[in-house]
Amino acid sequence: MVNVTKVQAKKIVSYTIAALAVVILAAGAFYFGYQRGLSEPKVVRIENISNLEEGELATDFGVFWEAWNVLKNEHLKGAEAVDQDLVYGAIKGLTNSLGDPNTVFLPPEDSKKFEEDVSGNFGGIGAEIGIRDDQLVIIAPLKDNPAEKAGLLAGDKILAVDGESTQGIDVNEAVKRIRGEIGTEVTLTIFRDGWDRTRDFKIARDNIQVPTLEWELLAEDDKEIAYVRLFSFNQNAPFLFYKAALGILLGQADGIILDLRNNPGGFLEVAVNLSGWYLDKGDVVVSERFKDGEGAVFRANGSGALKTVPTVILVNQGSASASEILAGALRAQLGTKLVGTNTFGKGTVQELRPLSDNSKIKLTIANWVLPDGSIIDEEGLKPDFEVEISPEDLEGDDPLDPQLEKAKEILLNEIGE
Repeated sequence: MVNVTKVQAKKIVSYTIAALAVVILAAGAFYFGYQRGLSEPKVVRIENISNLEEGELATDFGVFWEAWNVLKNEHLKGAEAVDQDLVYGAIKGLTNSLGDPNTVFLPPEDSKKFEEDVSGNFGGIGAEIGIRDDQLVIIAPLKDNPAEKAGLLAGDKILAVDGESTQGIDVNEAVKRIRGEIGTEVTLTIFRDGWDRTRDFKIARDNIQVPTLEWELLAEDDKEIAYVRLFSFNQNAPFLFYKAALGILLGQADGIILDLRNNPGGFLEVAVNLSGWYLDKGDVVVSERFKDGEGAVFRANGSGALKTVPTVILVNQGSASASEILAGALRAQLGTKLVGTNTFGKGTVQELRPLSDNSKIKLTIANWVLPDGSIIDEEGLKPDFEVEISPEDLEGDDPLDPQLEKAKEILLNEIGE
């Protein structure tokens, strides 16, 4: 990691599988309160917990224990209920009350799965998912993985998993439903803008390998254009981008098309690292804005070797988090043109906070702020040249890519200036 502390190393700008956060009351407090609440189901004063409300710090926890008692003693299956499961359910209720789709509590088993996801090698269908307008959606299918091969696209709405509705579930629960033993199948009920009905996609689960980067030189009007496609801001990206940049510079390419479409993000420090190929040392890449208005500033620390090479960036609704940071920083600092469609709008900062029983919270602590003062979250980045890809463009053995063609056109004009 580059110029970050061990705590900052936990910051995930992405994905992946979606950003999650929570405010936690320790389990021990619940057990203590449970015993007291049963005998005194009144108002319980809670101390050493800040920001419950202004002024008098008191809240009616007696209602909680009354509900606990009713469920345990009177529900048909109350006697079978596991106390720890009830505690975890209560904590999940706390997270949901924040109204933040990136806020989720991870019990120990889910926490382990999350760590597998971050490592970039896991079983599933190979798609980044998230919540948009209270609907579970595909942020981006990962290249050469089952979801892409099945035909899923960024922006597809997941209405059901194996026939079970996804209405009201969070990303963590959706991931649990979709993942499973390698070789087994999962059926996703999908609705796509422009369709008149839903369609079912049956997808075989596989061991997911997250791709990183590929590049090639394209000959266009006697010019050499380097086409660089970055799939993920994972730990391998800085070295692979270094190799590509070296090849581009030695090959004296006339311009670069940086393709960030369907790139759901990854690590903040990787976005900062890659920006250093374009920005002068010390230039602002992105800032954090905490609830008190303060926050850290992340600056480029590279050579700026590609700064004078004309560059155009491709984006779409599958471009999220670190992709939006890099694209937004280069546009704000250098005027780099963006081509494609509006990005996803994942612009909050999360940190993993481990708890004593190996559960975790992924806590939203700040907004990302671009060098021009704009905030990415929810709105995303609007491209300078909006170009759609129609279903007709994708048909046939030789599908069209009007976004890439527009990027070539713009880049050739910049090269010729």
